[in-house]
Parts: sequence; structure tokens; C-alpha cells
Amino acid sequence: MFHLVVFDLDGTLVDSRRDLAESANQLLEQCGAQPLTEETIGHMVGDGAATLVARVFAAVNLAAPGDALSRFLALYNNRLLRFTRPYEGITELLNRLQSRAALAVLTNKPLAATRTILAGLELSGYFDERVVGGDGPFPRKPSPEGLLHLMASAGVTPAATLLVGDSIIDWRTARAAGSSSCVARYGFGFNGFPTDQLEYADLVIDHPAELLPLL
Repeated sequence: MFHLVVFDLDGTLVDSRRDLAESANQLLEQCGAQPLTEETIGHMVGDGAATLVARVFAAVNLAAPGDALSRFLALYNNRLLRFTRPYEGITELLNRLQSRAALAVLTNKPLAATRTILAGLELSGYFDERVVGGDGPFPRKPSPEGLLHLMASAGVTPAATLLVGDSIIDWRTARAAGSSSCVARYGFGFNGFPTDQLEYADLVIDHPAELLPLL
């Protein structure tokens, strides 16, 4: 039985792809480049904003200006909740899980933006202070340090912890921390996931509602 269930944010709890893509494309257009498709940008998300910005400029063969990251963050922070919504079934899942385990969020998104999204979508109450962002004292995923911190805060062992995420980054984080993993194939970060690396103990879901029966 898992006593701590940790969720990734983008592509796992919430579908933020359109807001991320439109912010990145607005920046590209300001720099004279053609926009990329929403799907293309969605596949670049997961390693933090700096890496996303670097990837979108590389995709259009354009050198990123020195202030590209700060400009992207300013654009994105103005539209965090324009189209971003919880995935279907997420709220119901959290309602049922909260009486069975401690819940937490581990994301490479900056903490302030993470908290704004969670609050705006009325998800904050499920996690309280158990939210770790990518700009805090811990290295970004796939470093296990943020996950290990959440385990220590909840007083649970790796064996009693499950990390749910849509990308290979989340899966590697769980492995590095010695915890169990659940791959959310419905998320936009799943494309290109090396499924041949999955092991028998790894859980896989195509909809949030599929998680609870597996626990």
C-alpha cells in the first residue's frame, strides 16, 4: 500500500499544453520566427522553462536572445490559467485518494506558477505544503532529491511512495529515489517514452480513473 502519492503537474494533473505553446510561440513571433505546432511544443515540456525555451529556438534554427527565458516567463505568467484545466477525472481521483494517502506535487515548473495554477483550479487543498517546484533548493527532476524530501516530510519510505507522471523524466526520478512509478500515458509528455524500459512493477494508466483500482 502506498502512503504517499506524488504527482507531476503538467501533463499529469493538468493539461497546460495550449498555454505553454501559445506563450512560446508568442516569443518566437516577437523574434521573427514562425510558430511551432502545439503538439511539437508539448513534446518539449518537462525539463523546466529554460530547457523549453532552448528547445523551441533550436527547433526554428534561431539563436535565443539573452533575455529569452525572462520574456517567456513573463508571457506565460500572464496566461497560466487561460486554457489550463485538470484532466478529466483528476478531481474525482484526488477526492478519493486523500483519505488513503498523503498527496504531493513534484514539478520542474517554478513554484509560484505551480501554486497559482493549483489555487486557480481549486487543487491546492489536496496537497497543502507538499509542493516542490523546479526553482527551489532541490535540483530538478530526474534528480531524486525533491522526491526524497517529500518522503521525509511525510515520514514514509521509498517502498511506500508512488510517483505519477507522464514522461521519462518522472519515471527516472522514481527509479533514482527507489520508489514505485506510474506512467500516465494520457499526458502530452508521453510521446517518445521508451516503453521497452518499463518493468513489471511499473504501473501504466490511460486515464486518471484507472489509478485507484491499481493501488
